[in-house]
Amino acid sequence: MVVNSVRFLFFFIVVFTIYYLPFTKKIPRRQNIWLLLASYFFYGIVDWKMVVILLVATAVFYALGLWLRAVMLKGRTKQASHLTTLGVILGICLLLYFKYLNFFGESIAELLNAVGLKATWTTLNIIVPVGVSFFTFKLISYLIEIHREHIEPCRDMVEFATYIAFFPTLLSGPIDRPNTFIPQLRKSHSLDYAQAVDGCRQILWGMFTKICIADHLALVTDYVWADYSHQAGSTLLIWSLLYTMQIYTDFDGYSNMAIGVGKILGFNITRNFNHPLLARNIAEFWRNWHISLTSWITDYVFMPLNIAFRNMANWGVMLAVTINIVLIGLWHGSNWTFGLFGLYHAMLYVPLVLSGAFGKNKKLRPNDHGLPKLKDFSKMVLNYVLVSLGFIVFYASSVADAFRFFSGIVSTSLFSLPSLPVNKATMLFMLIVLILEWTTRKKEHPLQLPVDGIFRHTIVRYALYAGIGLMLFFFAGEVETFIYFKF
Repeated sequence: MVVNSVRFLFFFIVVFTIYYLPFTKKIPRRQNIWLLLASYFFYGIVDWKMVVILLVATAVFYALGLWLRAVMLKGRTKQASHLTTLGVILGICLLLYFKYLNFFGESIAELLNAVGLKATWTTLNIIVPVGVSFFTFKLISYLIEIHREHIEPCRDMVEFATYIAFFPTLLSGPIDRPNTFIPQLRKSHSLDYAQAVDGCRQILWGMFTKICIADHLALVTDYVWADYSHQAGSTLLIWSLLYTMQIYTDFDGYSNMAIGVGKILGFNITRNFNHPLLARNIAEFWRNWHISLTSWITDYVFMPLNIAFRNMANWGVMLAVTINIVLIGLWHGSNWTFGLFGLYHAMLYVPLVLSGAFGKNKKLRPNDHGLPKLKDFSKMVLNYVLVSLGFIVFYASSVADAFRFFSGIVSTSLFSLPSLPVNKATMLFMLIVLILEWTTRKKEHPLQLPVDGIFRHTIVRYALYAGIGLMLFFFAGEVETFIYFKF
């Protein structure tokens, strides 16, 4: 049941209605129980067995959290560290079993055969729980934050389970931290009209980018990739630029819809994108792309590694960055392409680290005409192209496919006219998104309209919303699964 489907609309109407009924809205626990039941129903529609896995993992980490805090109160720091380590290992094992067991088993067997040792691996029929990468990171961060004494453990099992299983973010994030989300579950939620209206606007914008851009670009990118060996180099290069726009409008579209649904229910969900297409280098890109994941890896992996490697100067920073980015790549799936994707991005960090620019966040300022400065604009274009080339590896089903695709780009036909079946409406919508990336860079989403000027008139605002609604109606095709559902 995808967020942009009619089924989800009816599901959410029921959730919304009961959630704000008089007998629930004044008592947080009743609201949480209802959210939890709705979340498990939402998750169980895919496969009820996955609900069992989620329930067991939640119960184990709930108990570990209470145990860890009890040990800490007794001053047993060494035992507390061991319990935290145990929790992290359990979370990693959850990921390793469901996402990576077959991958590593097959890779080790291939390696042993390559050196002359006969080995075989029987592929196990393992059903990967949807969203396992997302809720596992929630479980791990919960224990780490208790150990760091940033939060108290949840005494209420329903409260903790609702945090882990919250249905708008369960399948593809954002990955909310317990520090910011759990306190919201302890408050009663009454309908906040202004927040709910902004949530509806954000959902509308997310649906626009998903349905009118991402879904239509998917038809083009799938078509070209299916026959890339017979395509001109120029076509393949343009493909990479289009796929970057596709994955951005797809995932940002989902994030906006999830955050919007959360707002309607009274929750502030972590922002996941902050205009990454305006990034002037790879560090800026990752600070603003899939923010909930990159900040998670930065806090729990990069920072400890950076401290551990501090005596190695720039080499230590580069090693920490490489491990950090490769892990982000491998988090996406059990394929060496994701590791190579991370390694490629790590290489783009080298000039920043060697020049001393790494870690510096230079503010983006417009010129006298309100446009990007030429120097900044050229850096944005270069960074977009470099990121797009990396997404070739991300998309490819194998490393060999990725290299064959790259070979096609640098072929003699690189300077011939590209041939891609992109309709004019999609191109116009992409242009609108690129313009809005700049003009609304200080806003959470483009439909947070100014209260002055032409948009101060109610009729103008609602005409805009109606226009977007009509575009959704005319350009909607088959409901396409979100790209990040498979991660």
